[in-house]
Amino acid sequence: MGKKFVKLLKYPFTWLERRSAVPAYGGWVLLGLMLCFWLAAANTMAGWLYVLSGLGVALLLLAAVLPIQMLRGIELTRSPLYPIHAGESLTLTLQLWNRTKQTKGLLLVADQVPAALGERIQTAVEAIAPQMSYTWQYRLEPQHRGVYQWDAVTLRTGAPLGLFWSQRQRTVPGKALVYPRVLPLTRCPILDEVGASAQQLQQVPVAQAGQEGSTRSLRPYRIGDPMRLVHWRSSARYGELRIRELERFNGGHTVAIALDLSAFWHPDHFEQAVIAAASLYIYAEQRYGDALLWTALSGMLQGKQSILEALAAVQIDEQNLERRLPPEVPNQPVTWLTASPESIYHLPSGSRYISWTSLHSGEGQGLDQRTGVSGLVIHGDKPLQVQLQSQLYSKLNPSG
Repeated sequence: MGKKFVKLLKYPFTWLERRSAVPAYGGWVLLGLMLCFWLAAANTMAGWLYVLSGLGVALLLLAAVLPIQMLRGIELTRSPLYPIHAGESLTLTLQLWNRTKQTKGLLLVADQVPAALGERIQTAVEAIAPQMSYTWQYRLEPQHRGVYQWDAVTLRTGAPLGLFWSQRQRTVPGKALVYPRVLPLTRCPILDEVGASAQQLQQVPVAQAGQEGSTRSLRPYRIGDPMRLVHWRSSARYGELRIRELERFNGGHTVAIALDLSAFWHPDHFEQAVIAAASLYIYAEQRYGDALLWTALSGMLQGKQSILEALAAVQIDEQNLERRLPPEVPNQPVTWLTASPESIYHLPSGSRYISWTSLHSGEGQGLDQRTGVSGLVIHGDKPLQVQLQSQLYSKLNPSG
């Protein structure tokens, strides 16, 4: 209650500061002195007191106008943000351009990033020469996956006299893609021990993107792409580097991973499931050359960037929980990540499951015998990476 009251009291001053200027502490003191001088002058009729109060008022007016002028003519641009995984360092770069003929300085710059990305960061800019720019670069380490968008940068100054504060918000759109963490799996029995005839592994050669073969498509350049794959004619036409995706054939296997959005997930378990999906996808792509991701909202996705973006943005579909009975499942064998044991009954033959429902509750007991689908139950008291790499998962025959 106290915080709300303080915020309510500050709101008029914040509103005025964003549109004009408000006195700083020194400004309030000087304003009080000038009021005392004016009252004394009115009582004594002393001319010098009128002069002092007049000079003080003129100084206050000048101190109120100059910060507003200081913030004019400053433009901001933001460098593109490249995707990262949760826990990695995100580099943000802002450029402040002084488009006027006067030096701009003594500025406080604050990037209004979402709270989930990290604490609000601000910096002090001492001076920006006329027609020059100042580059501000800082780093954040987001701990949670997500697609974060914001567009506000705050400029604040009290220069040059420090008696009044003025601030302005500039629209500088920013979008950060934070992929889920990827566990470095060295082995994954639930994928490795899947038989080709009983699993989602495809036997027909599949054309997929590679770095050898004929040109399949063109896409924008991403950091790490080999320069030998640049299609220079298209790059000149579009004004940006375009990379050739080459077609190659593999006679290997395509692993399909499915994330159940219709289950009643505990938030922590759902985040673990997303991390597991990302880790299984990266492992399957490296080992088998291709992998797919399925959710009820996106359908079947292919391609590393598309899948990681989908996993960064995916949320529990709470609005449709009651409507999805029975749950939606893909029509091909998958590795099914769920918190609902009942959904396992609807899986296609040859599927596997990873469940976040404890068998000790009785809900998941005997699923292998009843459905003929074997899998792994994740326990919260053990590291997820260890459990995904463990050999101790059910491999029971169907009961018929």
